Amino acid sequence: MDLGRIQKELKEIERDTASGVSVDVMGNSLQRLRGFVKGPRDTPYEGGMFVIDIILEDQYPFVPPKMRFITKVWHPNISSANGAICLDVLKDQWSPALTLKTALLSLQSLLALPQPDDPQDAVVAKQYLSEHTKYAQQAKSWTENFANPALASTQEQKVGQLVDMGFDEANSRAALRAAGGDVQAAMERLLSE
Repeated sequence: MDLGRIQKELKEIERDTASGVSVDVMGNSLQRLRGFVKGPRDTPYEGGMFVIDIILEDQYPFVPPKMRFITKVWHPNISSANGAICLDVLKDQWSPALTLKTALLSLQSLLALPQPDDPQDAVVAKQYLSEHTKYAQQAKSWTENFANPALASTQEQKVGQLVDMGFDEANSRAALRAAGGDVQAAMERLLSE
């Protein structure tokens, strides 16, 4: 893994505050990152801040970053169940010339221009094609409920608190969901497992 390149990419993202994308390093390793993508204007995702889990394998940049949405999103190319993404630049169209910034900007573009003919979520794609107004209302509702920037940063802070205590991130997220966002109750739940 080219750590120098990754650090350079992160600095480039940090400098470009107008792009609507940003990245945080999770822990001490540059292999685990958290991406943030601002919802594009004039879309049902406008006003939302979408959190992306990013894992860089040792072969990066020769293999694409593994990305999935942590924020629930109603979109034909993103699984509403697990956040998996159907996007060619994250698979067979990846090139070492691409960067984390271009990948995140591609996700932002995907939010603006769904590709329902190549879906990740068939139910959403069908609704997009046959009941577009209902799709747009559902996508906007999910954006308001799950991608609220204030809630996202608060939720990430709560997860960070639990991870800092030594709990696994995925288990911390699940415990927080089950505890309705209460950190103390989530910690008690994690300790009882």
